[in-house]
Amino acid sequence: MQVSDLMTRSVELISPEDSIEDAARKMADEDFGVLPVAEFDRLVGVVTDRDIVTRAVARGRSPDTTFVRDVMSTDVKYVYEDDSSDEAARKMARLQVKRLPVLNREMRLVGILSLGDMAATRLTVTEAGEALSAISRPNQNTQAHI
Repeated sequence: MQVSDLMTRSVELISPEDSIEDAARKMADEDFGVLPVAEFDRLVGVVTDRDIVTRAVARGRSPDTTFVRDVMSTDVKYVYEDDSSDEAARKMARLQVKRLPVLNREMRLVGILSLGDMAATRLTVTEAGEALSAISRPNQNTQAHI
């Protein structure tokens, strides 16, 4: 099974020029903790609720004058839409992340893949379980941003 068979195609995006207040509001409204950051139809980063808390709020930065570009992670890990689901699960486990942006071969964002997406089908329950198990293991060398 390919990633394109499992991924969520409808993905909310945010611009690096938006405030973190806008990002937090969008996250709260849609009940998720990560937003891909796009500029000119290209994925340029991701911002998580944790990024906002640790890189802005904890440092006393104002949510309405701090921009997404100031707190986002630019080293984005991703999978391709034509990758296999077990390959994606191994990557999630190795990176210790619960979701990954999905790109086409032209490097355009086409979706997002989460452990929940993988667990929703019986064919990938094993891969999702193995990825979750690996993600749950402590690893001080890995910084998960998505």
